[in-house]
Amino acid sequence: MIQINIHSDSDVKSLEIPNDIGINLMELLKAEAYETIEGTCGGMALCATCHVKVTDSIPSLSEPSNDELDMLETLPFIYYESRLACQIKLNEDIQQLNIEIIKN
Repeated sequence: MIQINIHSDSDVKSLEIPNDIGINLMELLKAEAYETIEGTCGGMALCATCHVKVTDSIPSLSEPSNDELDMLETLPFIYYESRLACQIKLNEDIQQLNIEIIKN
């Protein structure tokens, strides 16, 4: 199971999902009705409407690709820990994930 803690405004929601769920973080957040996660491009790293901040260092999390970094740089404000949720694949390598939803 993957434990995901989602910080949004002053709210924290914890989810426990199967580690073989086979989706990315953006798809999960949209299914959980987080309206600030639009995913306009459908997960292609072309729009940055699924901007999140990963608040913990997770060695098993893949590094952002050059395409993801290029798209993040188009945003008015980013963090060192900024990621596109569509580029975070939820799999058995991730045990726990703490994220903050960023409103751009």
